[in-house]
Amino acid sequence: MFRRVISAAMIAVVVVSAAGSAVAQRRQVMLDKVVAVVGGSSILYSDVEAYADELVQQRREMGYTSDRDPMNEALEALLQQKLLYNQALIDSVDINSGEVSARIEAYLQSLIEEEGGIANLEAKEHMAVFNYREMLRQRYEEQFYAQTMQGQVVGKVTVVPGEVERFYNSIDKDSLPIIGEQYVYAQITKFPASLAEAKQRTKERLLDMRERVITGKTKFSVLARMYSVDGSAIRGGEMDPAPANIYVKPFADALEKLKPGQISEIVETEFGFHIIELIDKKGDKYHCRHIVLRPTFTREELAEPSRQLDSLARLIRKDSISFEKAALEFSDDATSKMNGGIVSNHDILERAGTFDGARLTATRFLKEDFGRDFGKSLDDYNALRRLGVGEISESFQTTDMMGNQMSKIVKLVEIIPAHTASLVDDYIRLEEMALQNKQNEVFEKWLSNKIDGMYVYIAPEFRNGEFRNKHWVK
Repeated sequence: MFRRVISAAMIAVVVVSAAGSAVAQRRQVMLDKVVAVVGGSSILYSDVEAYADELVQQRREMGYTSDRDPMNEALEALLQQKLLYNQALIDSVDINSGEVSARIEAYLQSLIEEEGGIANLEAKEHMAVFNYREMLRQRYEEQFYAQTMQGQVVGKVTVVPGEVERFYNSIDKDSLPIIGEQYVYAQITKFPASLAEAKQRTKERLLDMRERVITGKTKFSVLARMYSVDGSAIRGGEMDPAPANIYVKPFADALEKLKPGQISEIVETEFGFHIIELIDKKGDKYHCRHIVLRPTFTREELAEPSRQLDSLARLIRKDSISFEKAALEFSDDATSKMNGGIVSNHDILERAGTFDGARLTATRFLKEDFGRDFGKSLDDYNALRRLGVGEISESFQTTDMMGNQMSKIVKLVEIIPAHTASLVDDYIRLEEMALQNKQNEVFEKWLSNKIDGMYVYIAPEFRNGEFRNKHWVK
C-alpha cells in the first residue's frame, strides 16, 4: 500500500511542477472562495489549502502518507468540525474558556518569542496583536466546541472483555496490528527537601503582590504580566467569562466567595499558588484575572536530592539494598513506590478522570508514549535508551505532570520487542483499539444523522472527491 501511495505522490509533484504558474494563479483566484457551508459556518478555499498543507507536513514528519487527496481529506475534516461546532451551539455545550485562553496565550507567547517581539509578529502577520489574538480565539473556540461535542457523543461508550476478544478475532491474522518496542521501567523520585520552604517563599511573594495591589502601589494586571507562570500572563492574567465549575475546585470555591473588585487570599491548586481578582459577574459567568506561581528552588536545593539518589543508586548496584525496597522507603511517588517502583499510567488516567481499576493500568510504554500530552516524561526516555536491562540510571532532574521540579533515577526492567499484537500480552492496547473502533462506529452513525438534518452545501467543483462519509454530498 505504501508503495502505491509514494508513486501517486511522485506523480502529483510532477503535475504541479508542470502546471507552474497556472496552479499559483488558480490558487490566488480561489483564495477566498467559499467552498462549503455547514449550518451557519462557511469554509474558505484558503482554509482547506492551509489544512491540507498541514496534514501533508505532519505525515511527512511521522513517516507515512495517505491514499486520499489531502485537499479532499482536509475539506471533510473541516466539514466535520463545523458540524460539531454548530451542533455544540444548538445543544448549549459548555467549554472550558479558561483553558482556551491559556492555550491561546501560551501559543501567542511562543510566537512572540520566536519572532523576537510583538512588533515583529505584527509585521509578519500584517495585523495588530490583539486582532491576531481574536483570530486565534475564534479558531481555538471552534476546535474546543467541536472536541467537546464529539466527546459527549462517544464519552459514555465502553467495551467489555468479550467485545475486545470479538474485535481481536474479527481482524484478519495477516492484518493484526504491530505493537512497537515497549519499555517496562521503575523509578525512584525525590522532591527537594526544602519543598515546604519553597512553598512558603512562594506564598510570601504572592502576599506581597496582593498587598501592593490592595494599597494601590501596582496594578494586578502589571504584576500578572511580570510574574505569573500561566499562559494568561500576557493578558494581565485575565480569563474569559466562564462558570466557576470549569475551574478546579479550590479555584472555583475561592472565586465564588469574591465580589467584583475583591482579591482572594492565596489559593493552592494542583497548578500552583494563586491570587484571584474578580472583575465582574454576569449570571453564572465569572470574569476574573489571576496570578499563579509555582515553588522555585536554588541550584543547591535542586542538586541535593540528585546527590541522595546517586548515593542510593550506588547502594543498589552493590546489592546493599534492592531497588524495590529503596523505592518503598525513599521514593516520593505515592503510586509507583507501592509497586516496587514500577511505573504505570495510573497518574495519567487519574488526571484525565478515566481511571477504572487495574484492568486499565498499563506498565508497558511505547517510545511514542514519552513526551506527548498526558504521557511519560521525555527525560525518562532519554535516560532509559542509554540503559541495558537491569541497569540503573544516574540521577537526572525533571518535572512531574504539574510542572513541579524533582530528581529521579530509573531502572530498565524489560524491553519488549516489536511484535504482532496478542490477546494475552497486549490486551490493554487491543482494548484501546476495540474502544476506538466502537466509538468510531457510534460517532459515524451519529454524524450521518446530523448531516442529514443540518444544512450542508458543498460547491459543485468540490463534490467529486472521495468523502469517507457519503452523506456529505446531498
